[in-house]
Amino acid sequence: MSEAKIQIKNLYKIFGKNPRGAMEHVKNGVGKDELLEKHNHVLGLKDINLDIQAKSVQVVMGLSGSGKSTLIRHINRLIEPTDGSVTVDGDEVLKMNEEELRNFRRSKTAMVFQRFALLPHKTVLQNTIFGLHIQNISEEDANKSARRWIERVGLSGYENKYPQHLSGGMQQRVGLARALTNDGDILLMDEAFSALDPLIRKDMQDILLELQDELHKTVVFITHDLDEALKIGDRIAILKDGIMDQEGIPAEILLNPKTKYVKDFVEDVNRARVIKAKHIMSEINGQDLSGAMPIDQDDFIDRFIDKVISDKPDNLVIQDKDKKNVGFLSTKKLSEILKR
Repeated sequence: MSEAKIQIKNLYKIFGKNPRGAMEHVKNGVGKDELLEKHNHVLGLKDINLDIQAKSVQVVMGLSGSGKSTLIRHINRLIEPTDGSVTVDGDEVLKMNEEELRNFRRSKTAMVFQRFALLPHKTVLQNTIFGLHIQNISEEDANKSARRWIERVGLSGYENKYPQHLSGGMQQRVGLARALTNDGDILLMDEAFSALDPLIRKDMQDILLELQDELHKTVVFITHDLDEALKIGDRIAILKDGIMDQEGIPAEILLNPKTKYVKDFVEDVNRARVIKAKHIMSEINGQDLSGAMPIDQDDFIDRFIDKVISDKPDNLVIQDKDKKNVGFLSTKKLSEILKR
């Protein structure tokens, strides 16, 4: 596993007049509802611990009020915590002074919001360039970079249009292009696709995954939609009432839910559409692979299940993109997984 790019340790956030005092109640077992009713404070986050790996997509999901948007805003310190630490590349974000924090936000992170956050009086090109102007990048270099990302998100020809001339999906593409133009290592996406129609949303998900295959950013993606989380995330953290219920790879969340809350979330998911071969393979350890059907490690089950049914192999050999054998899966185990 690659090193952690972002480390969140023992993070608490309590909203109210005396958050430090209220935190003692939380540490003594007072829950979100009781904290509000008896102490007039709101529990945002409770003892969150999360390592986010470099060049991965970490999804944080939960229902409204779970604390997911509060959590992402601690990474670039848009919200100050009540207690805990946030470290990026070994630097403690919470100890940065004003100038260090400003430089960190400009150079290390970029954010994509649910409501686009475009400047209505500026064109697509001007909106995309905006962050570079703040960094004092030359006009020529800024234009070159912005036009490149406008093209990559499929908006060539719209450079001189204003936001009001664009659909919601097109406006969000501008927001993504602006974030990519900023060229930070970390991309923070807070419900970025939630306001879009289903088909446009799917297109944006596909664009993000395609770009991630090339750019290998560290992406923190907030959503309330499980299907979106399973499609996009390398790992998923599920929050409830400010507490992390479970965190792991999508297959682990699906196959081994640790709480009733998580189990209720995943019970109706079509596993064949969201579990990849690499998530359920075993190590090769002397198994007879003669006659085994080769399967790409990144293929979802639904991409190869029909061939398994028709060819009836006893075993599958899982391969990487270079056709190297990296794992083993019996059809018996595959059948058991799909029946759960």
